[in-house]
Amino acid sequence: MEVIHKIGRRKTAVARAYVSPGKGNITINKKDLANYFTTATLQYKVKQPLVLTNNDSNFDITVNVYGGGITGQAEAVRLALSRVMCEIDAENRLILKPEGLLTRDPRMVERKKFGQKKARKKFQFSKR
Repeated sequence: MEVIHKIGRRKTAVARAYVSPGKGNITINKKDLANYFTTATLQYKVKQPLVLTNNDSNFDITVNVYGGGITGQAEAVRLALSRVMCEIDAENRLILKPEGLLTRDPRMVERKKFGQKKARKKFQFSKR
């Protein structure tokens, strides 16, 4: 098996995952997974597709991720790895699809409107 390359996105974060056979090392932006995503919740999100398909120690994974915040980046990595797992074995799709791991979350930040404080919030109205 050669290197498999897939892309995942979430909000403004973009993750490019490169998966090759190995011992289970996960490198994100040339850092170890535990150093890049420090909280257990984010590490769980990244490993979720690997654990569900029982591939957590079969592949070495290198990820380049940019844009957005850390949660958006973690979920972008999760989508990229889910897509890779489907390419490796089509039966993984039956495991990942019911968990919602193959769906790109379309929610984006709503734009700020002129004459308002934020997207929906208005300026305070003072009655004198």
